[in-house]
Amino acid sequence: MSAQAFPKPALRPMLPDDVPVLAQIFADSIEVLAEDDYGEEQRAAWAARADDIKAFAEKLTSQLTLIATLAGAPVGFVSLKGADHLDMLFVHPEAALQGVATTLVDAIEKIAGARGATKITVDASDTARLLFDKRGYRAESRNSVEINGEWLANTTMVKTLQAEPRGTLQ
Repeated sequence: MSAQAFPKPALRPMLPDDVPVLAQIFADSIEVLAEDDYGEEQRAAWAARADDIKAFAEKLTSQLTLIATLAGAPVGFVSLKGADHLDMLFVHPEAALQGVATTLVDAIEKIAGARGATKITVDASDTARLLFDKRGYRAESRNSVEINGEWLANTTMVKTLQAEPRGTLQ
């Protein structure tokens, strides 16, 4: 038996009309994928950050936000804050483990490098930490963050980016 091949996600920039579906991806991802790492109250407090659609939209539009799609439908997103901080990475539970997060992080690392960043940082949730470990990020500090009255742990991680060769085609 061969492993099933998943289609490679397509990427595109976020559009204003995408915000409601991204808010739903955010909430669904936290509720389902983070269940083993965070308690019910913690997940509810975290997911509530998308309840104010206007504030959620302002956060996403103030950063470079890319959307991954499968069959034209948004299934995940990533945002880059400034030149070198991966701020948000969320994948819909039904699209988990299909290469969506990898495709999004690959793209954001390339963009950060193209913008002159020599490293990229992320405050990785306990759920996402393994993904970043596998990608060569190293833990720098453990953090406790208060969100809507609940305390959640995450880990600040850093990856040195490879300099892109100039003047060569790959």
